[in-house]
Amino acid sequence: MARVCCRVTLGVLALLGVAVPLLAADVAAILRPITDFSKPESFERHPGGATTQDKAGNNAFSHPAANLSFEDRADFFVGNGLFKRLWVSAPSSTQAADGLGPLYNARACQRCHLKDGRGHPPAGPEDSAVSMFLRLSVPPQTDAERQLLATHRQAVIPDPTYGGQLQDLAIQGHPAEGRMMIDDEEVPVTLDDGEVVSLRKPSYSVIDLGYGPMADGVMLSPRVAPPMIGLGLLEAIPEKQILGHADPDDRDGDGISGRPNRVWSTERQQPMLGRFGWKAGNPTLLQQASEALAGDIGVSNPLMPAAWGECTEAQAACREAPDGNSPQYQDLEAPAEVMDKILFYTRHLAVPARRDLYEAQTLQGKRLFYEAGCIACHVPKFVTARDADEPALQYQLIWPYTDLLLHDMGDGLADHRPEGAADGREWRTAPLWGIGLTEAVNGHSQFLHDGRARNLAEAVLWHGGEAQAARDRFAAMTQEERTALIAFLSSL
Repeated sequence: MARVCCRVTLGVLALLGVAVPLLAADVAAILRPITDFSKPESFERHPGGATTQDKAGNNAFSHPAANLSFEDRADFFVGNGLFKRLWVSAPSSTQAADGLGPLYNARACQRCHLKDGRGHPPAGPEDSAVSMFLRLSVPPQTDAERQLLATHRQAVIPDPTYGGQLQDLAIQGHPAEGRMMIDDEEVPVTLDDGEVVSLRKPSYSVIDLGYGPMADGVMLSPRVAPPMIGLGLLEAIPEKQILGHADPDDRDGDGISGRPNRVWSTERQQPMLGRFGWKAGNPTLLQQASEALAGDIGVSNPLMPAAWGECTEAQAACREAPDGNSPQYQDLEAPAEVMDKILFYTRHLAVPARRDLYEAQTLQGKRLFYEAGCIACHVPKFVTARDADEPALQYQLIWPYTDLLLHDMGDGLADHRPEGAADGREWRTAPLWGIGLTEAVNGHSQFLHDGRARNLAEAVLWHGGEAQAARDRFAAMTQEERTALIAFLSSL
């Protein structure tokens, strides 16, 4: 009886923004997967705990955490303005916003994370690739490079000329690095009931190279910009809870062997658990934002102070171009104050409330999702740390449907490009919260790391490797059951 009481207390107090201490056993009981699918779970409607926003529509991903104070909301909206800021090339009369490039993918954070949501591949040759780009790296060639990877000092070895990602835009007077090309092939898949589904299989190349050939053996990995919601909550999950789901040697024999990625923290100068990015290649939101500003926009900041962004030594003219580093801004283009506001904004973008929880079809789909084994990777619940950096994020019962671990997803989704501990077949489990609002927010329903899946059913059918058994159970369902499972995902 006491533990039932504590469960209710945690849920109620989390929604009120109050932290109450619980025993580890009580937290474990709260997080244990349910077996009763006759009704929604207590507090399930609020996947972000007290931070959840009860607002849908095309701005559903852009609202502040519901439990922010009035003063903190002011910081949130300042951060929002900086997230949308259009950077310009230097020199400029607007010193607070100059320093773009010289090479870049977008002029603002918001240009990639459209309405704080999900990016998409270009619809054709004339469509912009602004919310999608190619990561680049090469195999290590020297003992020194192998040592950098072994000690986690670097997650990859960049292409010596083009760096760690392809920038397809450049300021006036400088050539862009090149243009991503996508060739699609349709692959028919027959489900157990005879329904034929066509899956889009893309392949990638680069044309119009602006700085000569790439290195032999260069590896390309496409990435669409992921949604921004709930990131601060993911950062606030205690490491122990995440590692509790790791099973790298598959000791329980269930075929699922989630592994943590260990990556270098520029802030702390030591390896840390990777949480962010498609392969969990970043340990913190500050580092994620700092590297994105430098690589995607070419803007220097405290963690990435080079004024030329990602220009390599082989791109000499790029490094010699005028920059926006200014004494009044700590000899940077985005000083610490700017980064603090952007970080606050990204930490506090709210997760939208669930919809259609009580619908029979949603409850049936949830049961099928659990029974298919999807929750072995898409872990439903966590409780954030009582000492999380941001008060609004402390001790929240959250429902992200991810374990933040690496999993072998099979040959079909392999990019054959290692990143840190992640090999060329492994990807971090993507959070599912908010996934059902993608079309409302971003006007499309394209999923997975490169947007190849044109709907949720295709996304499931692309799963392989450790997820093959769950995928096969989905393929073996009746059409009514598959529709119910998709209805559950759409309610998230």
